[in-house]
Amino acid sequence: MTPGDQEETQPLLRPLGGSAPRGRRVFLAAFAAALGPLSFGFALGYSSPAIPSLRRAAPPALRLDDAAASWFGAIVTLGAAAGGVLGGWLVDRAGRKLSLLLCAVPFVAGFTVITAAQNVWMLLGGRLLTGLACGIASLVAPVYISEIAYPEVRGLLGSCVQLMVVIGILLAYLAGWVLKWRWLAVLGCAPPSFMLLLTCCMPETPRYLLTQHKRQEAVAAMQFLWGSEQGWEEPPVGAEHEGFHLAQLRRPGVYKPFIIGISLMAFQQLSGINAVMFYAETIFEEAKFKDSSLASVIVGIIQVLFTAIAALVMDRAGRRLLLALSGVVMVFSTSAFGAYFKLTQGGPSNSSHVDLLAPVSMEPAGVGLAWLAVGSMCLFIAGFAMGWGPIPWLLMSEIFPLHVKGVATGVCVLTNWFMAFLVTKEFSSLMEVLRPYGAFWLAAAFCIFSVLFTLACVPETKGKTLEQITAHFEGR
Repeated sequence: MTPGDQEETQPLLRPLGGSAPRGRRVFLAAFAAALGPLSFGFALGYSSPAIPSLRRAAPPALRLDDAAASWFGAIVTLGAAAGGVLGGWLVDRAGRKLSLLLCAVPFVAGFTVITAAQNVWMLLGGRLLTGLACGIASLVAPVYISEIAYPEVRGLLGSCVQLMVVIGILLAYLAGWVLKWRWLAVLGCAPPSFMLLLTCCMPETPRYLLTQHKRQEAVAAMQFLWGSEQGWEEPPVGAEHEGFHLAQLRRPGVYKPFIIGISLMAFQQLSGINAVMFYAETIFEEAKFKDSSLASVIVGIIQVLFTAIAALVMDRAGRRLLLALSGVVMVFSTSAFGAYFKLTQGGPSNSSHVDLLAPVSMEPAGVGLAWLAVGSMCLFIAGFAMGWGPIPWLLMSEIFPLHVKGVATGVCVLTNWFMAFLVTKEFSSLMEVLRPYGAFWLAAAFCIFSVLFTLACVPETKGKTLEQITAHFEGR
């Protein structure tokens, strides 16, 4: 182990006398950073109200056919995968604060291009730009927040990243009821613009400043965020970290968090969240909701409510417990989902084609089964929001040493968005091969694996400094 690595396991910023910080500006700084995930959520949710409007448009108005509509929804994930790689490079070289400021540019540019779109290519280009911004924001915001927060509130503030994402999605759904797609894109420029203005007034993270040997700036940032009345001291920091090298993967302090971070991101997407969201409106239709578009809003409200609950209990219950409970809930709900499809679509058929969206019988038994699906869906979304929604992003920002954080979080974000694209694109094919009930039971199996992985491999990080977490992986 190098001297620099030893020093990284010591608290870079610590209180005299063991007192806990009570600064409140850290919440303002976290809110400024979380406007990036809010913009990210709005960009994801934008396609839900915009695509139906664009598909219904009559010539000569701009219109999307089926193929273009599919790309309009999916191209964001490709842009976000590229944004994850770019964000991993930016966060180490430009710093956390400047990376946040820079990600506002493609958000505003993308929504501006969509607003001014005269053809399909402009729409897709705008979506690609917003996707790029989503990838950067999904990486930089958790890192910034984890590095400015003290341990007692890091779980709360870190969980607010996912909370702001689901609030952004819900905002897009609600605004889509009253705004046309162009005006909805104009509204999408507001959160990143506000983030740009507010983040300018916030400091860089003290930990990043210390790695750049800017000790006076780090102390000033620390006092701004945590309050100067607590009497903080800064221990000396030795040689500057050299960055990531492949040879470092032999060290447990690097390869263990790498395995955990990548696995968490993969399990999050393999849980079946995209499949459940894919069926949301159809299931509400089968349960005889008068307005099936209400499904999106109900789903959004459930996500916001339970993500907020998770944020409030995160620093008391801990990450491992919430992940395990969340996984168990998702096992039961996806199993029930599979049983619903088995009962309604699992009978023998002379046709080799599976009509995935065929409505169930509207006889009383059929309606009852549809309500079983609604209950399973709501339970799944609640379980996901309590654990596997916010915690992988929070842990990603906590478990990596400073000198590899940019590359490591970039790989995690790339994994997440690549798996999201793969699962979304291949889900229909999987449903035809395994039939719908088989696909959901497969998701239940992945949820079981996720619980076992959590219990076997994921450490508890609540109440620990980032340096103590690094020391845990190094075996000290």
